Amino acid sequence: TNEDNGLLPVALDYPHYSSLQTPQLPLLRSYTHSTMAAEEAAAAGAAAPAGDNGTTTVSNALSARELEWAVNSSELEAEHARINGPIIRTRFPPEPNGFLHIGHAKSMNMNFSLAFEKLGVPKEHRRTIFRYDDTNPDAEEEEYIDSLQRDLEWLGWKPERTTYSCENFQQLYEFAVQLIRKGLAYVCDMNKAEMEAQRDLARRRVGARATGKDPDVEAPIPSPDILPGRNRDTSVERNLELFENMRLGLYDEGAMTLRLKMDFESSNPNMYDLVAYRIKYTPHPHAGSGWCIYPAYDFTHGICDSLEHIDYSICTLEFETRREPYYWILWALDLYRPKVYEMSRLNIEYTVLSKRRLLKLVTQKYVRGWDDPRMPTISGLRRRGYTAQILNSFCDDVGATRAMNVVEMEKLHHTARMKLSTTSRRAMAALDPIKVTITNWDEAVKQQEPEGGMTFEVQNSPTDDSLGSHTVTLTEVIYIDSSDFKMKDNPTYYGLAPNKAVGIKYHGGNLFCTEVVKQDGDKVVEIKCTLDKSADRKKPKSFITWVPSNAIPAEVRVYNHLFTVPEPSDRWEEELNESSEEVHPNALIDPSVAEVCDKKHVDRWTSNAALQFERFGYFAVDTDTSYDSASNSGALVFNRTVSLREEVGKKELTDEEITALEERREKARRDKEAKEARMKIAPEDYFKLAPEHAGKYSKYKEDGKDKGLPTHLADGTELTKSAMKKLEKERQKHVKALMKAKK
Repeated sequence: TNEDNGLLPVALDYPHYSSLQTPQLPLLRSYTHSTMAAEEAAAAGAAAPAGDNGTTTVSNALSARELEWAVNSSELEAEHARINGPIIRTRFPPEPNGFLHIGHAKSMNMNFSLAFEKLGVPKEHRRTIFRYDDTNPDAEEEEYIDSLQRDLEWLGWKPERTTYSCENFQQLYEFAVQLIRKGLAYVCDMNKAEMEAQRDLARRRVGARATGKDPDVEAPIPSPDILPGRNRDTSVERNLELFENMRLGLYDEGAMTLRLKMDFESSNPNMYDLVAYRIKYTPHPHAGSGWCIYPAYDFTHGICDSLEHIDYSICTLEFETRREPYYWILWALDLYRPKVYEMSRLNIEYTVLSKRRLLKLVTQKYVRGWDDPRMPTISGLRRRGYTAQILNSFCDDVGATRAMNVVEMEKLHHTARMKLSTTSRRAMAALDPIKVTITNWDEAVKQQEPEGGMTFEVQNSPTDDSLGSHTVTLTEVIYIDSSDFKMKDNPTYYGLAPNKAVGIKYHGGNLFCTEVVKQDGDKVVEIKCTLDKSADRKKPKSFITWVPSNAIPAEVRVYNHLFTVPEPSDRWEEELNESSEEVHPNALIDPSVAEVCDKKHVDRWTSNAALQFERFGYFAVDTDTSYDSASNSGALVFNRTVSLREEVGKKELTDEEITALEERREKARRDKEAKEARMKIAPEDYFKLAPEHAGKYSKYKEDGKDKGLPTHLADGTELTKSAMKKLEKERQKHVKALMKAKK
């Protein structure tokens, strides 16, 4: 037993079968691979060599807890080998009840690639089925069905074939009838509250037995109608009649279910007679309106795995306790049992991956929709500018293990930067632009004439010449970003300020602020500057980016974390970040990108144009774009994918902090000057010239090794031998400092 996996601590081998258990149920034992191999070899008389009969030998990298129910008969193994041959098959089976998210990207990576790598399967023998696990018509929509297929294709995964669980509805129904005939399923009229009470009672009785207590004392059964239940011993004939009535639609929704006769004395609550079928008068989006009873997920997915001859059924760890019912159903129907492996689900900082929570984010309009760039959905990540290569590389790096962990969001951001830095073309932008007028324009043009004028060729990528180049033209009126200008300069600021110069990128000259035009109080609307490229000018500490007067207007959306805490709690709605989206409606963009950003290139299901706005980050054209480059009209919208480097939240300094910083710098300057002056004092003059000793003494030794050592204080008092000894020690420290400085 394993409490960490949600199993109750109870012995699994019972001396007899009670009415609470399955008739003829084999004892539930956990098996290791070596135990199973030994028993199978003993049953066969000898172990068959690995790889016989054209099969593929694989490693045990995906081994996990196994059960006796999971052991296939030699006949089932032979039939599976005949059908699959050397093929090793996995499946990716999402439910079409929402959009795929980054957790599904990890699952796809595992099922289409990483699992085979771990198993050592040759590429020619790898197969993966894409299956819609579509058993709940109430939650499924055509929009979701379409998005799943498109996201899979966009990520570059190519399935062996696409299947639907609903295509097996007739076969699943026939299997249910088989179980009724075997006495392993029954029609139940208990409502939801009664079932919950029944299961709670069974759980408490198992817990009592596990701790050596009498279950009839700790959790007495008030009535057999509750446990094992009033319907559990209904005859096979009556159950067949009731199930047929369910199929014909003779009962209301919720009035009847078909349950599996499993084990109320199991340590695993998932064995407490699971529901296999329920009534739903909802047409199925793929199968149509031919059914009013629908199979449950637990009943369906294992059977579909078997019918499709899956070798490895891979899921996440929360399904570990479903291993018992998965194999019980296949055992009861004598179907082939695939190997099951559970891996840890992807948990990533500052977001949620629960479909229920994601749905609420959409329905409560906390975000723009399923494809909002703040969402962890694949559609949202694609819209934000994450490419398939970024997501697949991230999943490769994260890997797949059974260890639970939370991945830092910065890991995804770092992967994005690494990929985008080599593929994104550069461009300049001003997110919050300020007009700059160059007042000595004619003179500046003349200065630049020997170097080819005010148009400059710029490489689209500093590391990849194959991405080509574009030109930028400096104009008399340009625009800079507001973050590059401050009315009050300070020691930590390297941008433009009144009576201060900065370099201007690509031109290389100094832009010197001579006048600031304000409006409505303190709002800066224009900066007047001179441009200087003379040879004797003082070289600037920084260069700022700019856009020309014919820059393209755009809306730029900058995205931050969706939540204010790394791991959202049960109060996650209160932890949403109100600043997760910052919109810059009046941004201006380098006009050289016009054709690249044209609406004709924009598509919801592809990666749209990615640009690096110099000094601001990586951006992608948004699907709200309607910009037409031919007429230079329509809305141009960008989303920031990720910043150029990790943002550590630098805050704006207050006036008091700036003053304190300047005082510290001034003190450091004075200390440096004092140290330099001190290093010029000869040892014999130390007590005469060192600032802390000057004027304290009136007489000094005149010769010998003690020359310059004080003998009397300024008032004539003679120093003691002890005092002179201390002064000599101090002077020796100065001598050592001088020697060190000379080295």
